[in-house]
Amino acid sequence: MGRGEEKREEGRGEEESAMRPRSRVRMAKCQMLVTSFFVLLLGLAVASMAALTYFGAHFAVLGHASSERTSYKAMHRWAFYVGISLAGLLTLGAVLTATATVREAGGLMAVGFLCFALVFCALVQVAFWSFRKPTQVEDAVLDTYDLVYDQAVKSSSSIWRQELAAIQDTFLCCGKSSPFSLLGSSEADLCRGAEAERQDCLQGIRSFLRTHRNITFTLTAIGLASTVYGMLLSSFLWFTIRAGCSLDRKGRYTLSPGARGCQPQEPSFFRCSQWGPAPQHSSKADALSGRLGPRGHSDGPRLLQGD
Repeated sequence: MGRGEEKREEGRGEEESAMRPRSRVRMAKCQMLVTSFFVLLLGLAVASMAALTYFGAHFAVLGHASSERTSYKAMHRWAFYVGISLAGLLTLGAVLTATATVREAGGLMAVGFLCFALVFCALVQVAFWSFRKPTQVEDAVLDTYDLVYDQAVKSSSSIWRQELAAIQDTFLCCGKSSPFSLLGSSEADLCRGAEAERQDCLQGIRSFLRTHRNITFTLTAIGLASTVYGMLLSSFLWFTIRAGCSLDRKGRYTLSPGARGCQPQEPSFFRCSQWGPAPQHSSKADALSGRLGPRGHSDGPRLLQGD
């Protein structure tokens, strides 16, 4: 009874030690699927933000009023292209990692890891640029408004006044405060009636850009955290797949010694018996002829015989 109990305990210990890596792989797969789903949602959010930045009313009216010589045009296009590229890489990485997790495909998992790595590098550059030059976008937008405002005040053309009115109606503001608290007659004519009660356009534009910057910073932080976690999970699952970890017919994970095809190699005896010719049993005559030489003499050691 003592030996039987010891064997049972040893068997239980071996089963528990074998279940630990299996449970880790299953947990990593579940986390990878959940992370891929959230990364997919993040990609859609980044794409929506990029489209809102390019086609939104606030940025579109400024882009229509700005000239090609200003830095706002180039910055506007750059922000849109970067956002769309990041959204595409996030979506592609999420789809590839989810598919690779379900199918246990090492190649797809490696490509998904590469997508996450590219997004991580791009987000690091964006974060570094935003911390180094936090007011560059705000300065470009305010320069565009100042240009339109000055042209509407100084020029007699109605085109600039229409552009200024479109900007002010979009941002729900009117004019800008004078440092000397005195406005000329042409400047006072721009804000009359209910428009005079609106807020200053410089403050309104700054408030809108501050909200937009906070949303962008939040998406950048979530993207950095998601890509780092996705890279860790994808690298772990890639090494697991390369090691030959797969599901058997009973739904259990088995680790094979080789990574090719996730199938353990058979011993040489079974390979020979399966693919080679069937073994033939030698008869006594064959054994005797094998021991005798070509002339009928024995090839073995000769016994000394006495006279």
